[in-house]
Amino acid sequence: MPLKNIFLVLLLAMAMVACGKKATLPALSNNATVLAFGDSLTFGTGAPPESAYPAVLKSLINRNVVGSGVPGEVSADGLARLPAVLEEVQPKLLILCHGGNDFLRKQPEAAAATNVRAMVKLALDRNINVVLMATPKPGFGISVPDFYAAIATEFSIPIETEILREVLTDNSLKSDLVHPNAAGYKKIAERIAELLKK
Repeated sequence: MPLKNIFLVLLLAMAMVACGKKATLPALSNNATVLAFGDSLTFGTGAPPESAYPAVLKSLINRNVVGSGVPGEVSADGLARLPAVLEEVQPKLLILCHGGNDFLRKQPEAAAATNVRAMVKLALDRNINVVLMATPKPGFGISVPDFYAAIATEFSIPIETEILREVLTDNSLKSDLVHPNAAGYKKIAERIAELLKK
């Protein structure tokens, strides 16, 4: 078994051991800013701007939520962009949703994992809490790569693994093959709001 696979199995085993100890977040103060960072799924492609998940989440949690999504952005470009956005927005919480365009362009999964991990570390090193959203790989029976759970376990951060897969496999919640519609983004925002309340 390749060394990379052995490492992944060990991280997943750690995740299973730790599953009884779910990562939690400190309560957000009333004036806290949340940064939703990612690609077109964060931008809200396929729906009006007011229906993008960051805009909907803002009303659900009654906090300032800044959406910073760039359609078509791959994780390497997201990693390069993130420091300046963190500096500008000064969030207390980062909701990170990245990797989908890497998969669409068939870029190496290991590179996406490295970049997502680096983005998480960038935020945590600045004392910014992180929620990780796992992006599924497209194709028949779309599945979520294991590296998202491994990263969440490594850094003890909350992760949402299912909502994007659920939305993107339901035609009634999609505007095209890879983007939600307004109803889909609403489901995403509702799931994140639930996670933040736990």
